[in-house]
Amino acid sequence: MTNSDRTPAPFGRALCAMITPFTEAGALDLDGARVLADRLVREGCDGLVLSGTTGESPTTSDAEKSALVRAVREAVGDRARLVTGVGTADTRHTAELALAAGEAGADGVLVVTPYYSKPPQDALEAHFTEVADASELPVMLYDIPGRTGTRIEPETMIRLAAHPRIVAVKDCSYDFLGTQKVLARTDLAYYAGCDEHVLALYAVGAAGYVSTVANVVPGLLRAVLDAFDSGDPAGAARLMRRSVPLIEAMMAADLPGTVTAKTLLSALGLPAGPVRPPLRPAGREAADGLRATLARVTEELARV
Repeated sequence: MTNSDRTPAPFGRALCAMITPFTEAGALDLDGARVLADRLVREGCDGLVLSGTTGESPTTSDAEKSALVRAVREAVGDRARLVTGVGTADTRHTAELALAAGEAGADGVLVVTPYYSKPPQDALEAHFTEVADASELPVMLYDIPGRTGTRIEPETMIRLAAHPRIVAVKDCSYDFLGTQKVLARTDLAYYAGCDEHVLALYAVGAAGYVSTVANVVPGLLRAVLDAFDSGDPAGAARLMRRSVPLIEAMMAADLPGTVTAKTLLSALGLPAGPVRPPLRPAGREAADGLRATLARVTEELARV
């Protein structure tokens, strides 16, 4: 697939699902957020997703979410697109957050499927439409049924694609066939939301990725896309395979990606801070294993 065949990437190609730094006392660390955002952009990210699950959105306040957007915008200016998570289980609250995101300076909003209540597909469609109508910002839908309990079915996604402000999808559906059906019938820009799917989804026309692993190694998966775009799919595959141990350590362990990312950022001396309850920090054995995996993968990639 050539870039001319690919759906345009409205929020960039290489997006990081950025953690939200906190102070040791648990307060929002805006200075740390500025430092981290600047580093992510300098080292390969052309988009940042704030206040997603990795950013601990369930335990940050509305005011903190807006303050985070403003601080990161100050840090990165127009060097990267900013998408901020506004999805909740309440349609009215989600619409309010979408409006606040525009006022704070976001370029788009990430809207997750309402969780726990498990609405039927017609209710899902109405929810996303109401949120998209509430502000002028473009919308990235977030399909992650393993967390929310409800899939955005392909036919629902196809109908939602008719809305002028619903432009993208963060895909954690683990339904590769369903994803390709939507890609074939819409202009939605798909972003791999599961790090292990970055190359596979990009090869069939995705716009890029939204990565938790990118918090720690911003250039790693960007290099996969760059190799593929340069006409070297074999090189892209090699880089993807070499990233697998770190992806597995950070995303497929018993610990949430937020915890593993903050553990490794702290080890690198970068802003992170603690996680907020109910999350808990990694234990010593897990933290040692994460650091060892990062060191091994970094060393191997340096030899490429």
